[in-house]
Amino acid sequence: MAHLVAPSILSADFANIQRDVEMINNSNADWFHVDIMDGVFVPNISFGFPVVKAIAKHAKKPLDVHLMIVNPDQYVQTFKEAGADVLTVHYEACTHLHRSIQNIKNTGMKAGVAINPHTPISVLEDIIAEVDLVCMMSVNPGFGGQKFIENTYHKVGLLKTLIKNKNSKALIEIDGGVDLNNYKKLLQSGADVLVAGNTVFSSSDPSKTISELKTFEFSL
Repeated sequence: MAHLVAPSILSADFANIQRDVEMINNSNADWFHVDIMDGVFVPNISFGFPVVKAIAKHAKKPLDVHLMIVNPDQYVQTFKEAGADVLTVHYEACTHLHRSIQNIKNTGMKAGVAINPHTPISVLEDIIAEVDLVCMMSVNPGFGGQKFIENTYHKVGLLKTLIKNKNSKALIEIDGGVDLNNYKKLLQSGADVLVAGNTVFSSSDPSKTISELKTFEFSL
């Protein structure tokens, strides 16, 4: 399967959000990545349901919604109604992770689990066969534009092995600090989905940058 690129709308120009949504629609991107932050689980606040609904109204590609919030279970149905196609909750925020994943799947959405940089891959052993996506944070969550954590490559390899050993179909998504200098190494390590925010939206030609992130061939 070809890898996916999911521009992070958090880095878009919110004074021109429809313009940036249309740019992604017309680009080679695969998903919209939408970060939801509550100021409690992470030290930042992003946006809520009205903005998600506004994005979904114009988006022609799936919404990959990443919940960086406490008590995510109480909002699952509301995010479904707002237009989410993939809903990811944090391992660190879910006391009953299996139940959370099942709640998401029961709505018809794809279910993902995210892990912070300090969280070991081993905690996913009992859930990996149940999820559609693992969002591996390659920066500490909360703010865009942070420096990429180099240990991510090693963790991707460990996660790829776990997925294979457990016969899971989960995709590996990398979120944080993805740019034109490291994306190829991430793909070689086993990543399936690249989230790119600042790299795309700070570019003089965002659509071209997305196309570059989509371009990759394994060398023999």
